[in-house]
Amino acid sequence: MLERLDLNLTLEREEYNKQLKALQAELHELAFQVYAQKRPVVIVYEGMDASGKGGAIKRLTERIDPRGYVVWPIAAPTGEEKERHYLYRFWRRLPEQGQIAIFDRSWYGRVLVERLEGFCTEADWRRAYGEINQFERQLTEAGTIVFKFWMHISKQEQLRRFKERTRTNYKTWKITDEDWRNRGKWEDYIIAAEEMLLKTSTPDAPWTLVEANDKYFARIKSLRTVVEKLRRSLK
Repeated sequence: MLERLDLNLTLEREEYNKQLKALQAELHELAFQVYAQKRPVVIVYEGMDASGKGGAIKRLTERIDPRGYVVWPIAAPTGEEKERHYLYRFWRRLPEQGQIAIFDRSWYGRVLVERLEGFCTEADWRRAYGEINQFERQLTEAGTIVFKFWMHISKQEQLRRFKERTRTNYKTWKITDEDWRNRGKWEDYIIAAEEMLLKTSTPDAPWTLVEANDKYFARIKSLRTVVEKLRRSLK
């Protein structure tokens, strides 16, 4: 599935700026309709390290009323969250009616990093596919509009971005020893991601695969997907 993506897709800067301005203006109006119609919205971003999740989220939220959304950067669970079911901390972060919740990584960690790092048993992560589908079905049946993005880059592009972060002072905080260690498990992550995409893309909560080697193209595809679905979903 991921191998078939055309990672050579690009967008020129001038066209990017033109589309960005138009899409952000429309999203500003749609976000107000989310509030007026009291529809909760959940937007999930997953992908390999350095695939551009943060940049896509920044452009998505740049022109939205900051009172109308929250971004949840998800790391390893701590405290009481470690003692409860893994979905517990995500139930607590679901949006109120008329609000947008954006997850920079999400409950899919169960079938990705937790699976590969041995933080749960095989029985746990295999059971999680059904649990996640049920969780998202409950959300959509209750009126939540759900988006799920997988930001995909090549292994070569990830290396280029890692090196750029290492030598650029204001970007060094973005790169850690763990990122380099995870890169060594690239093929294992791809296998896990393929299985996740196959088993958790449903009619109500489908995955959108984003060709992200070119950041301009990826940001516009993500933004346009949100605008078009909100346009259809809000009456």
